[in-house]
Amino acid sequence: MISIQRIGRDHLPGLSGLYEELMGRKTNDAKLAEAFESLEQDERYILLGAFHGDVLAGSLMGIVCQDLVGECRPFMVIENVVVASRFRRQGIGRRLMLEIEQTARSRGCAYIIFVSGGQRKEAHKLYEQLGYKEESVEGFRKHL
Repeated sequence: MISIQRIGRDHLPGLSGLYEELMGRKTNDAKLAEAFESLEQDERYILLGAFHGDVLAGSLMGIVCQDLVGECRPFMVIENVVVASRFRRQGIGRRLMLEIEQTARSRGCAYIIFVSGGQRKEAHKLYEQLGYKEESVEGFRKHL
């Protein structure tokens, strides 16, 4: 059975493994622990895990950002959505997305935004099923 809960410090080794699967390269575990300690104290960051027993099967992070236009409602950015390959196609990604949506609603967010790599076609099908629409926007990134 899958349970969705916040990720704690003791889950970081499993999270590092998920991120390696997502990115195709190893995460610096010392820097992960340091960054986690920082965001753990910041209520704007919501780091959720999907657990199959004691095994971290999937994760995502939501960040609540305050907007300054219109009604000045916050919005949420989602990052690092990943389900371990051995747990895919079991509804875990859906459960994570629905849980973070509920959190966004409870925080008064006007909308949720995220980007997804063009090669992640299966994930895109899920996002569309959940009501997310591809928008005609240009994404820009500059690596520093």
